[in-house]
Amino acid sequence: MNNKYHLIYEGKAKKVFSHDDLDKVIIEFKDDATAFNALKKAKFEGKGKLNCSISARIFELLIRNNIPTHFIELKNENTMIAQKIKVIPLEIVLRNTAYGSLCKQTTIKAGTDLVKPLIDIYLKNDELNDPLITKDRIELMDIISLQDLDLIIDITLRINGILKSFFRDIKLQLVDFKLEFGYDIKKNIVLGDEISPDNCRLWDLNQKNDTIISLDKDRFRNDLGGLIEAYSEINRRIINFIEFNK
Repeated sequence: MNNKYHLIYEGKAKKVFSHDDLDKVIIEFKDDATAFNALKKAKFEGKGKLNCSISARIFELLIRNNIPTHFIELKNENTMIAQKIKVIPLEIVLRNTAYGSLCKQTTIKAGTDLVKPLIDIYLKNDELNDPLITKDRIELMDIISLQDLDLIIDITLRINGILKSFFRDIKLQLVDFKLEFGYDIKKNIVLGDEISPDNCRLWDLNQKNDTIISLDKDRFRNDLGGLIEAYSEINRRIINFIEFNK
């Protein structure tokens, strides 16, 4: 990154830099992979470029469907320009199919399709290991108003409808995903962070049997191997679908 841009924030998978326009930032996607609150770490060459490409195209899809996001444009293969936002310290997880922590914390069996989407909200705090949090606790901690929380939930459900349909078109099952939101300079709530196989659980629908083929970060979490190949396949399907439907 050019030295004239200073580092504002560095997370597990991205760096955020200043921009000439004070209302914008430059987001650089790293090749790092982390799991279990960064207890497990590795680098995969090309991962940042793939997540940047996938996120940009999904943000463009959501913007076309009237979802407010921080995304503005791609800068290069592994960086994008976005609106500068004040991040809300909540992680919104929407689940369409039971898997992962939901099955560890309940009696619901892995792979169960949920009757309706389940939204879990977590406090974004590494020191506390991102605990599951309730509406009442959010109100008690004065994180955001319940009116704004309801708006975030409504936007999340709309995003789910758009993404489920889109991923189904490219033969992927959207099992669950994590979103983060923030306030833009006009105090509007917008979708931030990224949407990629790092924060979406995606299963390949091309399988002819009941075997689950993960094309997401579970390949790293569960030592399945082939993470770059899986992310590349998702990127390929997205690009091909967009080109075909131009």
